[in-house]
Amino acid sequence: MLLLLTGCDVPGVYRPARPATGGPFTFYVSADGDDRNDGLSPEKAWRTLDHASDVRFQPGDRLRLKGGERFAGSITLDEDEAGSEKKPVVIESYGVGRATIAPRGTSGITVRNTAGVDIRDIALVGDRRSRREGVGIALRNSLPGARRLDHVRITNVEASGFQNGISVGAEDEAEAGYHDVRITDVSVHDNLETGLVVYGPDFRAEHPVYAHTGLRVEGVRAYANAGDPESDERNTGSGISLGSVSDAKVVRSVAHDNGARSSADAEEGPEGIWVYDSTRVLLERNRSYRNRTGSQVDGGGFGLDNNVSSSVVQYNLAYGNDGPGFLVYSGQPTGAHQNNVVRFNMSWDDARKLPEYGGIVAYGTRMKNLDIHHNTVVMRTQGLASAKAAGSRPPALRLRDGMVGVRIANNIFATDGGPLVEAQSSYGPSTVRLQGNDYYSTGRWALDWGATSYTSLTGWRTESGQETLKGGPTGLDDDPCLSGLTAPVTDGAGAENLVPRCDGEVPAGLTPRSLGIDMGPVDYFGNRVSATPVVGAVQRPADD
Repeated sequence: MLLLLTGCDVPGVYRPARPATGGPFTFYVSADGDDRNDGLSPEKAWRTLDHASDVRFQPGDRLRLKGGERFAGSITLDEDEAGSEKKPVVIESYGVGRATIAPRGTSGITVRNTAGVDIRDIALVGDRRSRREGVGIALRNSLPGARRLDHVRITNVEASGFQNGISVGAEDEAEAGYHDVRITDVSVHDNLETGLVVYGPDFRAEHPVYAHTGLRVEGVRAYANAGDPESDERNTGSGISLGSVSDAKVVRSVAHDNGARSSADAEEGPEGIWVYDSTRVLLERNRSYRNRTGSQVDGGGFGLDNNVSSSVVQYNLAYGNDGPGFLVYSGQPTGAHQNNVVRFNMSWDDARKLPEYGGIVAYGTRMKNLDIHHNTVVMRTQGLASAKAAGSRPPALRLRDGMVGVRIANNIFATDGGPLVEAQSSYGPSTVRLQGNDYYSTGRWALDWGATSYTSLTGWRTESGQETLKGGPTGLDDDPCLSGLTAPVTDGAGAENLVPRCDGEVPAGLTPRSLGIDMGPVDYFGNRVSATPVVGAVQRPADD
């Protein structure tokens, strides 16, 4: 027999047991099954998740839930369970459609102090209590020491109605979390705090420890994660949030319409896709739009926050966010925020609510060595969300104090009369250096540099020492011929409105060699870049 009576004092209640020999095994659960069955075939399926969760799963085992059916309860894999990279434990649907897991006030699937798990083709839906206390899929490592748990795959999963949709964490005394986690083609929406969140121990500048390595996030859709209006002490309402990660990628993912109910009194706000306390992170070919903040901070598209180093943000599109399209920020005096790159991105009509930001915003304490190049930023007053924003006109580029070694080159900054650049101080070229950018306005040309406002590129260049190379002038105020100055960018295809459509030559930028920057291999649309680039995120085709 594969089923053992739990005890003579509890008649009719059975606990599943693995066969004494053989394996791995495939177990089935169906709404028309019976927990007295052996569970080893669709015809002999179990009925309940609670019954199936009592199995001690071993490498190569599978738990298959019948597609199109809804199962109350949850699944937990503990330290003495799960599999390996070559023989993972698999939780999946069978038949037609996805099975739905509906926990009762808890998380849907919890993987605790173990790994070697594949979760795929499953929907998870939380109830009212789960929205406050549960996670759709929770990966937790609380084991002491520095050993990372290896191999997790989450594929074609939907998680909604929880505190967080998917959460990967290192907790308690653990210095390490997980390695080789891939989250692919997942939808995380209508959760309270965050769609996808990764976190670890507090950052220590003297000895940085990154809990998670080898994280890959691809094709994730994070939307309508509204935020908690009662949470004043921390940010809630983000789409994708990564902390304490090393060698991570977020690619071809989308975050939109998050943060709408985040607290009005919070000191920190949500972002569409953002990173903190991490190193060697790549954000590539993502979209982040219409993200909100309930307070007067954040609410942007993309962010490199505290203690991020050696990371690249490229080929992304931000539009219609309450806060900045792209934020690079350091609020902690650790000196760990360094060597980051923001290139070949597009920002259109961001800072809709908060004009104290802008399209691209960079500032912070002891931040160093930041490159911002070949981006296209269009900022218009049309459609600003508040009288406050309309009255102060957010700039295309905003710079604040605390940085050193910042290079800003070959970008397009375009407005309809608002400031092209607003700088808190009159930075010298050793602190912030701007070269080869195109500053274009369909209205009044305006640039604020410290306490002085300029109405011409020549006047600003002469007095600031910016936009020069080897004593000669650089920079342009030519029309880049962008439809986005008049036409909307309302979806991914709308990025075409940020492509120069000049009858003649697109304004030329400076060569990477003269600037000392690495352009990377391709532009926003994947066209190979040439040795003689033009300004902005879209390049003319390179000669073969």
